[in-house]
Amino acid sequence: MAEQKDAPVDGGRAGELSTRTVAMPADTNPAGDIFGGWLLAQMDIAGGIVANRRAGGRTATVAVDAMQFHLPVFVGDILCCYAKIVRVGTSSIAVKIEAWAERRNSDAHVNVTEGLFTYVALGENREPRPISEET
Repeated sequence: MAEQKDAPVDGGRAGELSTRTVAMPADTNPAGDIFGGWLLAQMDIAGGIVANRRAGGRTATVAVDAMQFHLPVFVGDILCCYAKIVRVGTSSIAVKIEAWAERRNSDAHVNVTEGLFTYVALGENREPRPISEET
């Protein structure tokens, strides 16, 4: 199988770095690439961190929209998830998340996936609660 070539990309990342993790062999699909579900979970964690901080407490994922898988992630890549709040509603927060791979043994940093995740702020009773205005 021919190795896929990636063009190094510098800049252009949306939002703040929320998480970094290494893609491991246990995270692969039958074809040997990193499983898309693992990637989705890493992005959800990254968005949840940003949403929890903005909401001032617990949030839950309620929607994942506009997912685009651009390039595969390989074992040994460092996956960096950048998150940016794009909308705050009464009880919901929409977060754009970009996943970038730092290719192993390379200077290449490539955008591999992006999507829009929506979280809802939850109160102690696990019901939606209002989000206070940012100060």
